[in-house]
Amino acid sequence: MSRRGPFALCFLLLGACQWTCSTSAPAVPDAGTPAVASAPAPAPVAPVPEPLPPCRARGTSPLSAALDYLDSGKYPEALSCAAQASALEPDSAAAHSARGEALAALQRTAEAQLAYARALALDPGQPDALLGAAHLFAVQLPSSREHDELGALYAERGLSQADMAPELLPRFALVAAMALNDLGQAAEALQRAQIVLAREPDNHEAAYEKALALFELCRFAEARAAFASLVGDSQRGAHAHYHLGLLLEREGKWKQAQVHFDKARVLSPEDFPTPPMPTEAEFREEVARAVSALPEDMRKDLTGVPVRAEELPAEEDLLSGEPPLSPAILGLFRGPPLGEPCDGSETPCRSVALYRLNLARAVRTRDELREQIKVTLLHEVGHLRGEDDLELAARGLE
Repeated sequence: MSRRGPFALCFLLLGACQWTCSTSAPAVPDAGTPAVASAPAPAPVAPVPEPLPPCRARGTSPLSAALDYLDSGKYPEALSCAAQASALEPDSAAAHSARGEALAALQRTAEAQLAYARALALDPGQPDALLGAAHLFAVQLPSSREHDELGALYAERGLSQADMAPELLPRFALVAAMALNDLGQAAEALQRAQIVLAREPDNHEAAYEKALALFELCRFAEARAAFASLVGDSQRGAHAHYHLGLLLEREGKWKQAQVHFDKARVLSPEDFPTPPMPTEAEFREEVARAVSALPEDMRKDLTGVPVRAEELPAEEDLLSGEPPLSPAILGLFRGPPLGEPCDGSETPCRSVALYRLNLARAVRTRDELREQIKVTLLHEVGHLRGEDDLELAARGLE
């Protein structure tokens, strides 16, 4: 789950459009009525930012003043001085980096991206620009694979530099852990979180990333202890309760799990709304409808491949490969792709599972649930046809 919240699903839902959306035919004018070319609609005009006040450097250079203002949280003043510094020294990576940090703090993220890009074009190893860009893409911008990949790349570049200031290494490692967890690279995220905790044992952000990585790696006993230590944390308590609920649910301790789910919802109702939970019978009906709505060629490929509605992924399925599969997966294709021989150990040797509890908690409404069932089914059919996760993600079926 991303620290941006568990419902960053727009990119998933839009990915199904290639199968369901149609393009309307162009309108035809009435016979005898001359066609009149309509004037193109004017392009929307971006709002003009307020002019910056003069930089009050107070006897120091504009760049030094900008850095001081950033340290004290005075971001408009920092932006004014960083802008002046970058105007006076357009080849100063540090000045553009300071401008990027001020812009990011002021939520002017598109401008911040350009400022960081210019700083890193001038000096690919500029520490503040690397750290700022990593945080912008991995944490501040809306969650997407592209953003997380860029955040991880910038953070890893900072970690790999031999001359990096020691006090910056935990900060790079923490952002790397966040990005890698969001990318599903839990083993690498765990290593980065441990770098932070070795230097800063009381860092709750790193402790959360470690707990999340342990959960994703199916190290459930360790994850339970790690999340239990965070339930009192004001920023991460809701997520800790939520994951404790998931862990207890896997153990069949339904009432105890519900207590934690309820606490998560009270602490953070926006992140953890009541899920649109269908009954088992209703879920089976939704899955059957999704299969019936597939294109004919996909239904043909599913001949002899049962599509099963299940509650949660079985531990033996999660641990069937290395690294383990996430306990939060929405669906699973079991067996070899079409065209490859079966080993004869199971009959049928291929099957698809869709998981009711995980799917219901990944969405907010029943309509979103139906859409997510469809997208998940398309993803698993992609695996049946031999596509891997990266190929499916490129098609919007992550």
